[in-house]
Amino acid sequence: MSKPLPLAGLRVLSFDQYGAGPYCTMIMAEMGADVIKIENPGTGGDFSRATGPYFLGEHDSLFFQSLNLNKRSLTLDLKSPKGREVLHKLVATSDCLVGNMRGNQPAKLGLDYDALKAINPKIVCGHISAYGRETSRADWPGYDFLMQAEAGFMSMSGEPDGPPVRLGVSMVDFMTGTMMAYAVTAAVLACKTNDAPGRDVDLSLMDLALHQLTYAGSWYLNEGLVSKQVPRGAHASVTPSQLQKTKDGWLFVMAQNPKFWDILLAGIGRADLDTDPRFIDMPSRLANRDALTKILDDSFSARTTDEWINVFKGQLPVGPVYNIDRALDNPFLQETQMVQTVPHPDRPNMRALANPVLLDGERLKSRFAPKLGQDTEAVLREAGYRAADIDALRAAKAI
Repeated sequence: MSKPLPLAGLRVLSFDQYGAGPYCTMIMAEMGADVIKIENPGTGGDFSRATGPYFLGEHDSLFFQSLNLNKRSLTLDLKSPKGREVLHKLVATSDCLVGNMRGNQPAKLGLDYDALKAINPKIVCGHISAYGRETSRADWPGYDFLMQAEAGFMSMSGEPDGPPVRLGVSMVDFMTGTMMAYAVTAAVLACKTNDAPGRDVDLSLMDLALHQLTYAGSWYLNEGLVSKQVPRGAHASVTPSQLQKTKDGWLFVMAQNPKFWDILLAGIGRADLDTDPRFIDMPSRLANRDALTKILDDSFSARTTDEWINVFKGQLPVGPVYNIDRALDNPFLQETQMVQTVPHPDRPNMRALANPVLLDGERLKSRFAPKLGQDTEAVLREAGYRAADIDALRAAKAI
C-alpha cells in the first residue's frame, strides 16, 4: 500500500481483554495505529490467551489471535509503584487509551482523564464497561450474551413456539468495539484539529445493545408495539422476506418491494399468485403469511438451494443458508480476499479473516497477535529506558 494508513502516527495504550475492547483496538491497529497492549505479567495477560479449544504455545490461542492482530504486547503491573511510573511515561507520549473493565475500575486504577490529564492534557480515555461507570451497576460484571438477553434481542429471535435464542456470535461486543474505535478516533481528531483537550469517552455494552434496537425500539416507544419472534426469521412487516425450504436446505428470500415480488413469481413459475386476492398487495401478503409460506415452500422444494441461486442471482435478493465450513470455503472469498494467511511463530500457515475495509481497493495487511510481553523491551527502550533500567523493572516485578 503506497499511502500511509489512516491512523499511522496514532499511539494507543490498550487495557483490554476478551471481546469488545480487543476488537476495538484491533480495528485501530489494522488502520495503522501503534497499539500497545498492556497486560499483567503475573496473571498470564489477557485471559483470552487461555481460551480454548485451540492453543498456540504458551499464553496464546486462536481465540486470542482473532481479536488482537497487529498489536504489540507490554507486560506491566499497574499496581506497583515502578509500574505506575512506566504507565505515566507512556501516557505522556500517547494519544489515547482504551480499556474494557467493570465500570468502577478505571478510577481505582488511575486510568481515567482526571487521573492522567496532568501528565497529558490531550489524552483521550476510552472506557468500555458492561453497564456504565456512573450507574448503580458500575461494579457489575457483564458480557455480550447478558445484553442480548436483557435488551430484548433473544425475545425476538427464534421460532414463536421455541425458547428465546441468542445470536451465534458476540455481535454486541463487536458493535461496541467498532463504535468505540470511531468515538475515540473522533475525540483524538478534535484534539489535533481543534486544539481541544482530552476527555473520557464512555460506552457500555447495555447502551450499545439498546441503541441497536433501532426500528423495533422506535415502534415500541412511539406505538407500544412489542416485537416478538416471527416464523422463519422473517421481517416483522414485509413478506415474503424469510427462510424458504429448498430440496436440500434453506434459502433466504427477500421480496422487499413490488418489483422483487414480480421477479419472484416469474422465477418460480407462479404468476397466478399475482391476482390471488390473498396476495394482491404487501398488506395482504403480510396478513396471509402462513398460507404464502406453504405455497412458496412447495415451489422452492423442487430445486436445490444452489439451483435457485442460479435462477435469481443479480435479480432477486436471495442468499443460501450455510454452515461455517461452506461460508468460509465459499469460492467468492477467493475473489474478495477476506481470508488471509498470517504467519505465526507456532503456526506458519495460520489463516485469519481480513479487515473488511478496503483502502484504495486493497485489503489491510495483518500480522500475528503478539506473544505475552513480546514487545516489552522495545517499547521501554522507545520510552527512554536503558538496559539497566529494564533489568531493575524486572527485578521489581513491575514488568
